Amino acid sequence: MTATLGMSAQSQNPISVNIGIDESTREQIAQGLSRVLADSYTLYLKTHNFHWNVTGPLFSTLHLMFEEQYQELALAVDEIAERIRALGFPAPATYGKFSSLTSIEENEGIPEAEDMIRLLVQGQETVVRTSREMLALLEKANDQPTLDLLTKRMQIHEKNAWMLRSMLAG
Repeated sequence: MTATLGMSAQSQNPISVNIGIDESTREQIAQGLSRVLADSYTLYLKTHNFHWNVTGPLFSTLHLMFEEQYQELALAVDEIAERIRALGFPAPATYGKFSSLTSIEENEGIPEAEDMIRLLVQGQETVVRTSREMLALLEKANDQPTLDLLTKRMQIHEKNAWMLRSMLAG
């Protein structure tokens, strides 16, 4: 059997993965996590881009906020990729693969500061939705480690979206 992610779990690991979740279900989870990883990495790139290129009266505030958010995302993508590996599958790790998996659109040019905020709210919420799509599968598979990971990720992204949205209020 050749897994959709590019190679079977058994050909990748000399010792098969035996964590109480069958290979087919682990593959489905890894595929879903690969989408979360792609969304997270794309959001990381967008946030880092905006950190570098923001201008205007909110420069200092947004520059620092964007930096905090992209640094947190840099740690998150590693954690997500490592969970995919723990499930016995390779983690996607190229721009091309991320581009094919992500639900977050790239932006051409440099948006105005308020548009950056709106685009990052959309990106944060996209990661939440992609993560939430996996919850039923994770509960059915009794995969608490992945469920815990995504629950924490959703909480962080929902808070970031709220904080960004609050910058536009008033």
